[in-house]
Amino acid sequence: MKVKGVRLYGVKDIRLEEFEIPEIAEDEILLKIECNGIAVSTLKEITLAQRHLRVPKNIKKNPVLIGHEFSGMIAKVGTRWKEDYQEGKQFVLVPEIPHQIESPGYSYPYFGGAATYCIIPADVIEKGCLLQYEADSFYELAQAQALYSIVGSFHSNYHSKEGTHDHISGIKEGGNTIILGGAGPMGLMAIRYVLGMKKKPRRLVITDTNQERLEKVRKMIPMQEGTRHGIELYYINPSMFADSVPVLLAITNEKGYDDVFVYAPPKCVAEIGNRIMAMDGCMNIYASTADKNYRAGMNIYGSHYLKTKLIGSSGGLRSDLIEALNLITTGKINPAVGITHIGGINAIVDTTLYLKKIPGSKKITYPQINLPLTAIEDFGKLAEKDPVFGELDESCKRHGGLWNPEAEEILLDHFKKF
Repeated sequence: MKVKGVRLYGVKDIRLEEFEIPEIAEDEILLKIECNGIAVSTLKEITLAQRHLRVPKNIKKNPVLIGHEFSGMIAKVGTRWKEDYQEGKQFVLVPEIPHQIESPGYSYPYFGGAATYCIIPADVIEKGCLLQYEADSFYELAQAQALYSIVGSFHSNYHSKEGTHDHISGIKEGGNTIILGGAGPMGLMAIRYVLGMKKKPRRLVITDTNQERLEKVRKMIPMQEGTRHGIELYYINPSMFADSVPVLLAITNEKGYDDVFVYAPPKCVAEIGNRIMAMDGCMNIYASTADKNYRAGMNIYGSHYLKTKLIGSSGGLRSDLIEALNLITTGKINPAVGITHIGGINAIVDTTLYLKKIPGSKKITYPQINLPLTAIEDFGKLAEKDPVFGELDESCKRHGGLWNPEAEEILLDHFKKF
């Protein structure tokens, strides 16, 4: 069958094309993609292209589909899976496939989210990466794939268990946690996640050098909300100080941070994180650059005498995705809070290429329709030319100015589908 999709051919060479995909084999499943989130990691992917760890070397002749934050409907099920999966059911995927580096949106010619349809291979299904999951919207399922990596990062941190060589998984309960560069869409979800934890830190500090972005997050999640959850919540702009380290340490009474999360790629951010770690502290490099030679200065003395730990995480487990889905579908975390722009399949190429230059936070696209990338705050103005935007504007206003399942339904009902 013919599908439309965005494929990677080389460095920043991504193309929206119509192409043939094969008939599914008896052990494969055809997925209809309804929502695809645009991720910063995809921008890193297309910047590196063949040099990316997950991307094959031969993409010039055999391009791969991009997009790994996606959801939709199961369109066709191979005979092997007829008893396990049902056509017409909603799906969501675990993007990080166990025991392999290849993943959807990076490594496969027919398996990625920036398309109208894609094919999930048999071995990926065998590893439990395809989940049938009912939700009120497709964007909630797609954004669960973003949240799951946050969940995975917090479960990845660990600390020593006194008197043994065992480790305690997760952040330190009653300790000090800091998210460096935490005022972006991922940081926003991370704050919500920490506030809702059963085993909470005593303090949570959020830093960002973008004051406008930091103030926006502070208004969304004020310090008083942290207090209601039993957490001291602080917002700090490190660029306002000649050296932010003494300021950050003072918040902890010089103890330092038990858990440090690096949510911004510049090496100076990781170096600050390393300087503020407490005894037995754990620093998680959650954000990195597209440069394979990325290096930062680390305090080896601290690792030896203070038992500090440096780890990294970029995905998660199936259990992390299920946790993320439960947090979203029970209303504990609203993934729409960070969504600022909506688009169709025709918006994917330019949105991905110029992601860092486009204002706002999270951009999501709907591959079954054509729609230029559009800011939610512009819906009201666009209503003068197209009344559908008036409906979308009213729907978002009814939901606190946020994207919502009702608005998604209006969008998909009114715009041209393939």
